[in-house]
Amino acid sequence: MKKAITILVALVVLGVAAVLAIAATKPDEFHVERAQVIKASPEKIYPQINDYHNWTAWSPWEKVDPKMKRSYSGAESGVGAKYAWVGNDDVGEGDMEIVESDPSKIVINLHFVKPFEGSNKAVFTLVPEGEATKVTWAMNGDSPFMCKVIQVFMSMDECCGKEFEKGLASLKTVSEQQTANTQQPI
Repeated sequence: MKKAITILVALVVLGVAAVLAIAATKPDEFHVERAQVIKASPEKIYPQINDYHNWTAWSPWEKVDPKMKRSYSGAESGVGAKYAWVGNDDVGEGDMEIVESDPSKIVINLHFVKPFEGSNKAVFTLVPEGEATKVTWAMNGDSPFMCKVIQVFMSMDECCGKEFEKGLASLKTVSEQQTANTQQPI
């Protein structure tokens, strides 16, 4: 019995050591990026991203916790606009601020409080493509060692990338419906 416990403990220690060794090889920074072509002009899409009040219509995290508490401060939209949230374990707690804004690019500083402390940068770029716009949503940030350990089991790209895809699909729907509605004869 003692030998079996010793072997089990040794296997656990080896497993933990392997996870830590793999984590140590992970990059110090992460980058997640997704893009979507939307049949709308940048001028129609831009206000959906540039004004946090519009995010409830398309942001994937807004749907994860309908009881999430939101607060807005600073500018109404654009540079200086701030948004803070407190939600369930799936959305956590944090805040973001638009630090750069024009119809081709919006840069947001993200600060997460829960479930993990962290600061990242989100960048939305809007590039005209004929009568459509290619919208790219990217996020960059540091990967402290604990995040590297988590990334042994779940990549940031897979985790956040799926949410970016959902959000861009919703942004596409909202923007294309708005475009269609403004083109309807009155």
